[in-house]
Amino acid sequence: MTLTLKTVAAERAGQPFPFITQSPLRSRKPYGEDASILEPAGVAGKCGSAQPECFHDLNLDQIAAAMMAGRERFKLEDFIWAGPLPGDTIRYRQEVVKDLQNADVLAIVRAFGAGMKELREKLELVEKLRYQQQKNAWFLKAASLYRSVLIELDAALRPLSLKSDGLISVHGFLAEHISSDQFRMLSDEIDHAAAGLESIRYVFQVKDASVSVFRFDAEEDYGAEIARVFQRFRTGNVDRPKFEIPDFVEMDHVEANILEGVRQLYPETFNELQGFFERHQALVHPTIARFDRELQFYLGYIDYIAPLKAAGLAFCYPQLDETETKIRADSTFDLALAKKLAAEEQPIVTNDFTLGEGERIFVVSGPNQGGKTTFARTFGQLHYLAGLGLPVPGAQANLLLFDNLFTHFEREENIHNLRGKLQDDLFRIHAILQRSTSRSIVIMNEIFTSTTLRDALFLGTRILQKIIDLGSLAVCVTFIDELSRLAPATVSLVSTVDPENPASRTFKIVRRAADGRAHAMAIAEKYRLTSSALNERLQS
Repeated sequence: MTLTLKTVAAERAGQPFPFITQSPLRSRKPYGEDASILEPAGVAGKCGSAQPECFHDLNLDQIAAAMMAGRERFKLEDFIWAGPLPGDTIRYRQEVVKDLQNADVLAIVRAFGAGMKELREKLELVEKLRYQQQKNAWFLKAASLYRSVLIELDAALRPLSLKSDGLISVHGFLAEHISSDQFRMLSDEIDHAAAGLESIRYVFQVKDASVSVFRFDAEEDYGAEIARVFQRFRTGNVDRPKFEIPDFVEMDHVEANILEGVRQLYPETFNELQGFFERHQALVHPTIARFDRELQFYLGYIDYIAPLKAAGLAFCYPQLDETETKIRADSTFDLALAKKLAAEEQPIVTNDFTLGEGERIFVVSGPNQGGKTTFARTFGQLHYLAGLGLPVPGAQANLLLFDNLFTHFEREENIHNLRGKLQDDLFRIHAILQRSTSRSIVIMNEIFTSTTLRDALFLGTRILQKIIDLGSLAVCVTFIDELSRLAPATVSLVSTVDPENPASRTFKIVRRAADGRAHAMAIAEKYRLTSSALNERLQS
């Protein structure tokens, strides 16, 4: 009954919290309540209203799901679906991530997040409790925790040399907020209410079916007297019997009635507690709540890539430009696939790619199951994640600051739209080309497989030519080698096989001329099915 009847003491009873007024923060003051680690000051945040159409094709939905797991309450999809962002916002976020890569900073913000989680749990408990006096006591405990979390965060950040404007602005706001008259008044009220509760002493008497409650008046401690009397029967050091008494947070009606009796004995203290509860329903400042939520976006991604970094895979902060003429990435990989392979302790193959001046389209060919689709997904993932301001897989990267990312992957025939598969492909690619610009990215994977080679070549040629005319950036995975030689803007990439065993894929994508016959010839030579080998065997 101690926890429910004696109520809550202040964390540092009788000792006011120290407030630091001198700050080593940057001189840009005052820090506004719009301080954010996602958007620069004065920039309206972009919120994604629906999952982008490209997410499933690029396996970005898997990455997003992993980032949001356990963080559902924060609705991180609003941030993850919002790409691409303006260049200034991307650079702003990159600097925040760099700060968070500092182990000390990361540990501090994780502790803050843990404290805010505990605070939410306490506030949610307050909502569930039935008896108002108990609600008031738990709310005071939550307020005391909130005060501690903010003061400890400020104190922990002060010795650090933060570099990002995002974290500096949030810390600046925090330092000013806890030094404000409003916060001081809150702190004083917490201390005063807690001290009042801590000073309450009472006794209760149980007789038959009734319980009476009285003020404590230096009555004798009968528990100590009983222990003294029975001490004579003690024969040695006997271990106390071990048993557990359930300790339920929710009071029962007997405890509630006893507490009501205590309230009548100390009406001023309980009235003060009730007033505190009513005045501070909006306990958490909106800027602090926003920081807590925005922080989860970064932590979700940092936690996702941590095992991959531990495995030795590289991540970098890409250079992005709206008019990027050289597209490049070194040692990059499919992030969703790498996560799965790392969990299975399987090797992860990395690839490089480069598009030079005047080159706009990768045409990827080669044997099936050789990594062509994985490469296409990698290209799309790199650009989308970079467009959110996050580090991307690779040792270094120069990417396009795109306006739209479109994908055209093979779909099962939809019997409800009354169109055949080829017609449906054409409708989809037509819609993409109508919306594409010179800053768009188009990723096509094995299109027009439902028609003849001749028709597929004709249609593929027309589509790639349209993309060239638009100036869009594109990846085209295809079985048609001729498309790689369409124009100077097209670059041929080929998935390779083990020269010693042509049936074994290396999953390496290299820049070289496409020649589908080379792979077929290698397999024929392996199994001695070339014309010369067959003649030799027939003559023997």
